[in-house]
Amino acid sequence: MRVLVVEDEPYLAEAIRDGLRLEAIAADVANDGGTALDLVAATPYDAVVLDRDVPVVHGDEVARRLVAEHPGVRVIMLTAAGELTDKVTGFELGVDDYLTKPFAMRELVLRLRALARRPEAATPPVLELGPVRLDPYRREVYRDGRYISLTRKQFAVAQVLMDARGGVVSAEELLERAWDENADPFTNAVRITISTLRKRLGDPWLIHTVPGVGYRFGEQ
Repeated sequence: MRVLVVEDEPYLAEAIRDGLRLEAIAADVANDGGTALDLVAATPYDAVVLDRDVPVVHGDEVARRLVAEHPGVRVIMLTAAGELTDKVTGFELGVDDYLTKPFAMRELVLRLRALARRPEAATPPVLELGPVRLDPYRREVYRDGRYISLTRKQFAVAQVLMDARGGVVSAEELLERAWDENADPFTNAVRITISTLRKRLGDPWLIHTVPGVGYRFGEQ
């Protein structure tokens, strides 16, 4: 197993590196986020132990880019803060695990080995329909090569419609798959989201209303 330790405190970084090496885990050190991204781009690391507050490129941005650009690399985020909101932020970025400083080296080793045993999640397939390309993993949508900025709800609705491959999707199904279980079945949220999504995707419209049935995604 090869690990990159991203930590701006030199003594701590070296202590983690040496502790991992004693456990037969090959470890390198980067003291800032920019160097870390360069090293990951050039080296096939299995995991990155990432301090959240590293300089040059903040740890949150490093985590975001690692998850988007290197999906096979596991990420354990380190932080001096023990607040739940910090942990939530880390997991929302897509990190695999979280440790609060100070921590025991043995715990870090066990967590790394557990991540190494975890099967890699399958990357969801990119959806392409007409001029639109939707990447569920990177959460990106393009029309004719132009990036389209969508809200989370708009993205979820677009994904459900495109996944139907031109089939009609009812408002009830959209509500079930793109909203949570507390959504009001009598709400007009689906209609409003469809309307704003149409505008975001641009002309000519790609989402068509099938009266009394639902909505269909396609060029005609």
